[in-house]
Amino acid sequence: MRTGIFGGTFNPIHLAHLRIAEEVREACALQRILFLPAALPPHKEVADGTPFWHRLAMVEAAVADHPDFVASDFEVHRSGTNYSVDTLLALHKLYPDDEFYFIIGLDSFLEITSWKDYPRLFELANVVVCHRPDYGTDDPRKRLPVALARQFCYDSDSVNLRHKYGKRLIFVAETKLAISSTVIRGQVREGRSIRYLVPAAVEAYIQKHHLYLEKEDNA
Repeated sequence: MRTGIFGGTFNPIHLAHLRIAEEVREACALQRILFLPAALPPHKEVADGTPFWHRLAMVEAAVADHPDFVASDFEVHRSGTNYSVDTLLALHKLYPDDEFYFIIGLDSFLEITSWKDYPRLFELANVVVCHRPDYGTDDPRKRLPVALARQFCYDSDSVNLRHKYGKRLIFVAETKLAISSTVIRGQVREGRSIRYLVPAAVEAYIQKHHLYLEKEDNA
């Protein structure tokens, strides 16, 4: 099965997350996308200290009507910090027959050399980078951090880059929706509408559980 892996704090999940996932699903012909809310993310604390189970429940509500989107509680069952390389290693054991597509944003990709064991990511999964439509160069290898460039060659068949271990680096131009979880949390605290920023089911969940009403401690 061609499986996308989409991680994040999802605090809360919003329409831009869902649109990116749908565009990657279509571009890469994925059969499913696993949404993995982070229990203990490595690069930032969870703003507002929003509990994992609330964030998972919002993801479940957001993807309930999509047959190829799946909310997963995978990360909460693993001890320690949720490093991406460890997640992929564990997923390979759980789904040994799957071909994985690891979905990240351009900002994260440009900082990937700071991630734990980052070269292994390209051995374990095809990496899908979602970027602005106006982002591009003549030679796609110029998009790579210098430390990675020599590990890839241009694959004319797929019009993408292929890693020396056979996995691909795929760039997908996303529909740019200027929506952020930080802004959504702020609007909830200010008593402003978040309609059309999140799915209606997520908005109802936030209201029901009185999320984001207190001043957050972390950005």
